[in-house]
Amino acid sequence: MSRRRIGQERFGFVADGDKQSSLDELTKLIDWMPIDRSLEVISCAAKGEPAWPPLSLFKAMLLSIWYDLPDVKLAEALDDRASFRRFCGFSVSEPTPERTAFVRFRKALIVHGLDKILFDAITGQLKAKAIRVKTGTLVDATIIASASEDDGEGHRGVVCGCPR
Repeated sequence: MSRRRIGQERFGFVADGDKQSSLDELTKLIDWMPIDRSLEVISCAAKGEPAWPPLSLFKAMLLSIWYDLPDVKLAEALDDRASFRRFCGFSVSEPTPERTAFVRFRKALIVHGLDKILFDAITGQLKAKAIRVKTGTLVDATIIASASEDDGEGHRGVVCGCPR
């Protein structure tokens, strides 16, 4: 199974300086290794081309949920937004998946029974760190302080988009 290699030009984002987004912080808070291992069974390339890395496509699926983006808008946002590219592991100069890659990937997740399991795993990791992700439209992504119901200490919360 042939897979694309992505994210080789990390220095390409230096032009943005140290400008970080909440997605950059969220990337560091999630343990991606178990998710990546679970996704090893998936290869959903179009005929004749290498497959996109499944973890990158899964991260894109998270963005589509958190920002309420259909596949067409997700593809456009990945092509346009540096924070989305960094979150998914794409360098600034390489192509990103088109909408049909997301359709094939979503189907493969369902066929392998990984759709609910992996999304629940991410939710569980975030909940364990007292982080709440609010979904909404693509407007802003902000880290906010919130009090944990369990211990009363301030914890970070991530707000992706504007709540409806």
